[in-house]
Formats: sequence, C-alpha cells, structure tokens
Amino acid sequence: MSFLRFKTSNDWVTAVLEDFDTFLQDHAAAEKKASGMAVSMLSHYPDRVELVTAMTDLAIEEMSHFKEVVKLIYERGCILGDDQKDPYINDFRKSFRKGTNEYFLDRLLVGGIIEARGCERFALVGESLPAGKLKAFYEAIAASEGRHHELFVELAEKYFEKSVVDTRLDQLLDIEAAIVERLPIRAALH
Repeated sequence: MSFLRFKTSNDWVTAVLEDFDTFLQDHAAAEKKASGMAVSMLSHYPDRVELVTAMTDLAIEEMSHFKEVVKLIYERGCILGDDQKDPYINDFRKSFRKGTNEYFLDRLLVGGIIEARGCERFALVGESLPAGKLKAFYEAIAASEGRHHELFVELAEKYFEKSVVDTRLDQLLDIEAAIVERLPIRAALH
C-alpha cells in the first residue's frame, strides 16, 4: 500500500509461502485480536455514536474473517494454535500518547496503519498464490483491510481537525516504518 513508508520485502512473502500453516495460525490470531480491539474501542467510547456503529460492524467482520481462517486451518488438517505475542503491535502501542484526546487519536490512527499494513501484506500473499480458493480469499481480505484502514482515518477526521490528524499520522507512519524494518522475517502477518 503506497500509504505506508516501508515496503514489505519478497523475503517475507517467501517465508510465508514456505510455512503457510504457521502463517494461517498467526492470521487467525490477528483476526481474533482485531475483533477484540474493535469491541474495546466501542466499550471505551460509548458516547461516540459513529464510532460505536463502525466498531460493532468491524468486530463482526473481523470475527467472520477469523471463522474463515479457522476453516482453512481445519481443511489443511491442522488445529488452531495458541495466540502468540505480536512484537509489531506491542512496539507500535508504545507510541500511544498520554491524555484523553491524544490517546484516542493515536488508537484510531494506529488502528488505521495496522489495517494498511495488513492490506499490503495480504495483497502480497494473494498475488503470490496460484489461482484458486486461497488466492481469492487473500485478495478479498486485502481489499477488506484497505477499507478498514480508510474507516479509521475517516473516524479520526470526524473527531479531530484534519491538520491534527495529518500531523500525527505523518509521525506514526515514520514510527511504523522503523518498527517494520526491524522485524524479523517470519511466517506471520507482522
């Protein structure tokens, strides 16, 4: 996704394709966590009607994706594994600022950037798979992540001045690029 400032390498795609079962395990965990994050957002900001509506829909969609990935895992003769800590998410959360409004804005924008990274990486997986069910699934998931990215940025612009959003987004994109550049290459979304 051109919005991002660090392009995922072909080495990452190779690692995913060489250990696709492990990637699916991580993908399932990421979808489940994304659904939980949406529920957390609507729980913490119940007075923000547009956010509650959007996060309710997002939580359901992410859980639907989780269900689809679990089905793929079972079709491949595997079982759902334990969730692993995600160093990307943990490092990125360290960029959250203190203060009610600052923290809220950062949660929205970090959520949008995470979805943009998912869009980029799922698209790379989709492009690299042979024609068939998995390829179509990952192409669809990439498009969905792209819409989620836009949703978070639009919500940020609803609750904050565009100039404030743009300034902080610029800073967070640099932080995210530095995090991704340091990540080890492994068969995981991040």
